[in-house]
Amino acid sequence: MTDALDRLKNHTPTKEFFVAIDSDGCAFDTMEIKQKECFIPTHCKMWGLQPVAKYARMAAEFVNLYSKWRGINRFPAMLKVFDLLDDWDKVRERGFKSPEVPNLRRWVETESKLGNPALEAYCSEHSETDEPDMHQALRWSKAVNAAVADIVRDVPPFPYVRESLEKAKEVADILVCSATPQEALIREWKEHDIAGYPFCIAGQELGSKAEHIKMAAAGKYDQSKMLMIGDAPGDMKAAKANGALFYPINPGDEEKSWKRFHDEALDVFLAADYAGEYETKVIAEFDAYLPETPPWKR
Repeated sequence: MTDALDRLKNHTPTKEFFVAIDSDGCAFDTMEIKQKECFIPTHCKMWGLQPVAKYARMAAEFVNLYSKWRGINRFPAMLKVFDLLDDWDKVRERGFKSPEVPNLRRWVETESKLGNPALEAYCSEHSETDEPDMHQALRWSKAVNAAVADIVRDVPPFPYVRESLEKAKEVADILVCSATPQEALIREWKEHDIAGYPFCIAGQELGSKAEHIKMAAAGKYDQSKMLMIGDAPGDMKAAKANGALFYPINPGDEEKSWKRFHDEALDVFLAADYAGEYETKVIAEFDAYLPETPPWKR
C-alpha cells in the first residue's frame, strides 16, 4: 500500500494526457454480484436486518446499484441504507429500527481514508465496550471482503475495456481510481492481465477518488487533458473536484458506453473537442439512468 501511495504522490507524467478509470461496475461487471451475493447478505446477517430483509435488500440495491449513490464507499452506503429503512413506512409499521451507530457516523464524516486499515487503527485505540458500532463495522467489512474473495471469480472486463486501454496507453497515463479495497482491485486487474496498463491501482485505503486524482495529476497535466471514466455520480464529482473532464459508463448499457469511448469519445478527447457540448450531452444521458428518489417513494 505504501508503494502505491508513493506512485500516486510521486507520479511524473510520461504522456500529455491523463485518464483515470473506476473499476467495479465501470471496467468490470462486478457490481451486481458483489452487492447481491456478498454485501447485502452479510449486511442483513451482521446488522440484524433479518426482520425486514426484503426491504433491506431493496434499499441496499437502490443505494449501491440503481441510484445517484451508486458506487459510493461501503460505510456511507451502509448508513444511507439505515436511513432509508428508518424513513420507509412499511418498515416503521413493523416496529423495526435500524442499528444505532453514532461513532460510525462521526467517523465517516471525519475520516478521508474510509477503509479497513483506518478502521482497524481506530478500533485499536477505542474499546468495543465504549464503541461497539465501530468494532461491528470492522467485523462486517472484513466479512464482506472474505465473501468477495470467496465468491467473485472469473468476471472479465466489459467488452471494449481492454481495447480502450490498449488505445489510450499510447497517448495517456492511466490510473485506476476506485473505492474498492486495494487487494481486490489488484487481484482482479491481474487476473485478467490488464494490470500493466495503469501506472497505479489506487483503492479506498489511499483516500477518496478525488484525492487519488489530486495526488497523481493536479498541477502535472493541463486540466483539459485530464479525463475520469466512471459509472457513478461520485466519479463525476471526483473529476470535477480536480477540474477534469468526465466520461460516463451508463449502468445497464456498459458495452455500448465502452464501444462509444473506444470508437469516438477518446478521439474527441484527444482532439480537444470534448469539453462543452460533447461532455454535456453524455452527462445528461448518464443522469437519466440514476434517480435520487427510491421507487417506493414515487
